[in-house]
Amino acid sequence: MSSESSTKVVALTTDLMDRSKISRGIPGVSFSLTGDADVVVVDLAKGVDQVRAVRSTHPAARIVAYGPHVDDQSMDAARAAGADVVLPRSRFFRDPSASVLAAL
Repeated sequence: MSSESSTKVVALTTDLMDRSKISRGIPGVSFSLTGDADVVVVDLAKGVDQVRAVRSTHPAARIVAYGPHVDDQSMDAARAAGADVVLPRSRFFRDPSASVLAAL
């Protein structure tokens, strides 16, 4: 990511493999939403309620959500809940940095 030093990215996932892949793709990413964040990445495996919660507590943050490509219902619900970018897992993990930049 070309502006990672000025863009605060937080990823909300408890999956250790996802965390590892995200850390490699987005240097400086945090996994705890404390304070402000420019972009919040949400793993839809934990439910769409996370998107709603982030949107209500951090209204200015851009939200990137990812989930299984076969779960159209969750992806549609994430969009309706306020996610700015919603991607299948495979597309998000192909280039996490580009996914975050797409939200800016």
